[in-house]
Amino acid sequence: MAAETVASALLGVVFEKLADESFKKLARSRKIHLELNELQSTLSQIKALLNDASHKEVSDESVGLWLNSLQHLAYDIDDVLDDVATEAMHHELTHESGAITNKVRKLIVPTCCINLSLSHRLHHKLDDINKKLQSLENRKVDLGLIVKDGKQKNINRGNETSLLESYVVGREGEKEKLIKKLLEDESSNNGNFSILPIVGMGGIGKTTLARLVYNDTSVKRHFELKVWVCISDDFDIFKISDTIFRYVTTEKKKFKDLNHLQMDLTERFKGKRFLLVVDDLWSENYDDWEILVRPFTSCGPGSRIIMTTRKKKLLKTLGFDQVAHLESLSNESSLSLLALHALGANNFDSHPTLRPKGEGIVRKCGGLPLALKAIGRLLRTKREEDWDDVLNSEIWDLENGLEIVPALRLSYHDLSADLKQLFAYCSLFPKDFLFNKEDLVLLWMAEGFLHQSHTNKPLERLGHEYFEKLLSRSFFQYAPNNKSFFVMHDLMNDLATFVAQEYFLRFEKKIEMVDEALAKYRHMSFIREKYVPFQKFEAFKIATGLRTLLSVGVGESWEAFYLSNKILDDLIPRLQMLRVLSLRLFNISEVPKFIGMLKHLRYLNLSQTNIKELPENIGNLYNLQTLIVCGCASLTKLPKSFVKLKKLRHFDIKDTPLLKKLPLGIGELRSLQTLSKIIIEEEGGFSISELKGLLNLHGEISIEGLHNVENTMHAHEANMSLKRFTKLELKWGDGSQKGTTEKVLFNELKPYPDTLKALVVEFYAGIKFLNSIETLSIDSCESLTRLSFPSTTREGGWKLKSLHISDCKKLEDTIDNTS
Repeated sequence: MAAETVASALLGVVFEKLADESFKKLARSRKIHLELNELQSTLSQIKALLNDASHKEVSDESVGLWLNSLQHLAYDIDDVLDDVATEAMHHELTHESGAITNKVRKLIVPTCCINLSLSHRLHHKLDDINKKLQSLENRKVDLGLIVKDGKQKNINRGNETSLLESYVVGREGEKEKLIKKLLEDESSNNGNFSILPIVGMGGIGKTTLARLVYNDTSVKRHFELKVWVCISDDFDIFKISDTIFRYVTTEKKKFKDLNHLQMDLTERFKGKRFLLVVDDLWSENYDDWEILVRPFTSCGPGSRIIMTTRKKKLLKTLGFDQVAHLESLSNESSLSLLALHALGANNFDSHPTLRPKGEGIVRKCGGLPLALKAIGRLLRTKREEDWDDVLNSEIWDLENGLEIVPALRLSYHDLSADLKQLFAYCSLFPKDFLFNKEDLVLLWMAEGFLHQSHTNKPLERLGHEYFEKLLSRSFFQYAPNNKSFFVMHDLMNDLATFVAQEYFLRFEKKIEMVDEALAKYRHMSFIREKYVPFQKFEAFKIATGLRTLLSVGVGESWEAFYLSNKILDDLIPRLQMLRVLSLRLFNISEVPKFIGMLKHLRYLNLSQTNIKELPENIGNLYNLQTLIVCGCASLTKLPKSFVKLKKLRHFDIKDTPLLKKLPLGIGELRSLQTLSKIIIEEEGGFSISELKGLLNLHGEISIEGLHNVENTMHAHEANMSLKRFTKLELKWGDGSQKGTTEKVLFNELKPYPDTLKALVVEFYAGIKFLNSIETLSIDSCESLTRLSFPSTTREGGWKLKSLHISDCKKLEDTIDNTS
C-alpha cells in the first residue's frame, strides 16, 4: 500500500490513543510516559516525511521497502498502545466495582504473561520500538526524503456521485441486437432454450451489457422466470444450482444431494419460459456445463441463457465456431463516457481546453469502459489544471508483472490514505462476493480503520461516507440483480490483492506459504469449505500478530460447514492480537472458554452456529463493539457479565427462538445502536423502560412479551417515538391483555414515523397504521376486526407494498379510509 496509508490510517489511530487523557494517566502510573513521549516525537518527524515518500515510492523501490518497514512497526506500536488502553479500561471498571480478584485477572491477562508485570513488558517493547523508529528516521538522508507541504494540491469539488448504471455509452447497438435475439422465436439444438454468449476481455462491459438487457422492460414482460447467477472461477454445480433455486422460490429447503436439488428445479422450470444470466463463466469443462443445465430441458419454448465470459473453449464445444467479441469502445464513445463521469456532460463542448487532454487519457485507457469510468470519476475531483498531472503520470508506464490496468492503479493512487486502506481490506473477500455495506463498515470499524481525529461523526456514519466515496469512484458497483448489495469488479479485486501486499491474505485452497511470510500477515480470511482441517492452518501458529480471522463465502448456502476442534483449541488461543473473529455458519456447539482472553477483540461473529450459550467471561472483552449471534437456533443463555461490555455498539440476536431472557443491565450499555431483539419479562426481569437510556438505537428491533407490560408508563419511558427504527416487530404473546391497555401500549411503541418501513404484529386486537410503512405482517390477531389505513401521506399517497395476514379470523374484508 502507499505511504499515506501508513500516515493517516495506522499512525492516525496511534496519535489518537496517545492524546487520550486516561491513557496518559495510566502511562504515568506505569512509568512508561517518557518512552511514549520519545515515540511520539520520532513518529511526528517521520510523519512529516510521508508526503514526499508517497510520491517517491512509485519509482524508488528502496522508499517502498522503507515504508513497508514503517507500516509493520506501526502495527506493533498500535498493539502495544492497545494493551495500555485496555488496561486503562480494566482499571476504570474494577475501580468502579471494587478491588480486582486474582481469578478475574487470570481471565483478563494471557497465562503466558501472568508472571510478568505490564510495566516490565511495556518498557522492553517500547525500548525496542523506539530503536527501530529512530533507525528509520535516520535513513531519511540516504533516501532523499524531505519535509514537503502536506496539503493536497487537488481541490475536491464535493460533487462525487455514483452515476446510475443506466448511463451507458456506446452499447446501444449491441443492446438492441441482443434483445432482438432474446425475444425472437428461435429453435435450438438444446431443446427449448438457446445460449447467447457475450465474450470479451475483463473490464470491457460484458456484465454491464447483460444487466442492461436483463432489466429492459420488454425483456421483463417476455419471460416468466428471470435468474442471475455469478460463476467466476469456482464452478461448484451444487452451489450454483442452489443459488438458482433460491431465485425462483422463497422456500428454505436443504437438499442432501445434487440429484434431489435438480429434480426440484426441473419441476420449477417445467413449461416456463425463462431467462438465465450466467455471469463471468471461467470453466471450460463441457461435462460440468451439461450437468448444470439438465433441469432446464423441461422449460418452455423461447427460453434463453446469456453467458458472459472471457473464455471461448466451452463455446466452441457447444457449437459456436465463430464467436463475436464485445469490442472496445470507439474513440468518440470513449470521449463521451469520460466526459460523462468527469464533467457530468455528454461531451467536451463546454470545456474545449480539456478536450486534447481528454483525448490523450482516452488513448491510454484503450477503450476500456471500466478504466474510463474510474479515471473519469478521479478527474471529477480535480481542478482543470490538474488534468495534465493525470495524463503525464508515470503510473501509466509502470510494469507490475500482473494484468493490473494502469488507469485503475492511478485511480487507487489518487485515493486518500484512509480510502486506500479500506480498499486494500477488501482483498480479503473472494471475487463475486456480495458486499453488505453495513457489515463491511462494522469490520472496518473493528480493525481501527475509522477514527475521529478530525470529525465528531459516529464511526458508522464515517464508514458509510467512505463506502459511498469508493462507490462513486467505481471501486464498488451495485450487484446486478440486488440493489441492497454491492460487488467489486474482478479487475478491482485483482488491484486490491496487488496493493494489499504482505498485510492482507485471502487464504485459499492451493496457497503454500513460507514461515517468514506468514509471520508478517496481519489480516487473513479463508473460504468456508465443507470441512476445514487443522492441517490447513497449522502453519499460522507463528502468525501471532494476526488481527483478523474471517470466514467468508460466495453466496449463501443452507449446508453445514465443519471446523476442526484443534483450530479452536490450539490455533486461535495463540492469536492474542485478534480484533476480528468470524466463525459464521460453522457447526460449532460450544464457545471456547479462551474467548474471554482475546482482550483486543472488537468484532465477534458466531451467527448461524449451534452454540447454546455464551461463556461468562465474554464480559472481559472490554473492547468489543460488535457481537453477532443471529440465527443461533440453539442459543438459550446470555452471561450476567454482559453489562461490562461498555463499548458494545451492535448486538444482533434476531432469529434465536430459544432465547427467552436478557441479562439485566443491558439498558446501561449506552453505546448500543443495534439491539435486534428484546424480551419483556414479568416483574423483576427485563423491563421495556430499560430502552429509555439507549438513545442511539436504530435499524431493526423485535419486542417480545408485551403482554408482561402492566404499566403503560414503562412503554412511555422507552421514548420509542425518538428512535429511528426501519423495522419493528411487536409480539404480545398468546393470552395477552385486551382493551385499553393494549391500545395505549401500541400507541406508545410507535417509533419515529418517517423511518419505519416494515411492521410485524402478533396477538393484537386493533391497529391503525403509520403511513410510511411499506411492509406489513399481521399474525394471530384473533380479535382484530378492522384495519385502519391513512388515506394520504405528505408525499401524496399510501406506501404499502406488501401485506401478509394469517390467523386473523374476525378481520373484515374492509378498509377504513377515514384515517
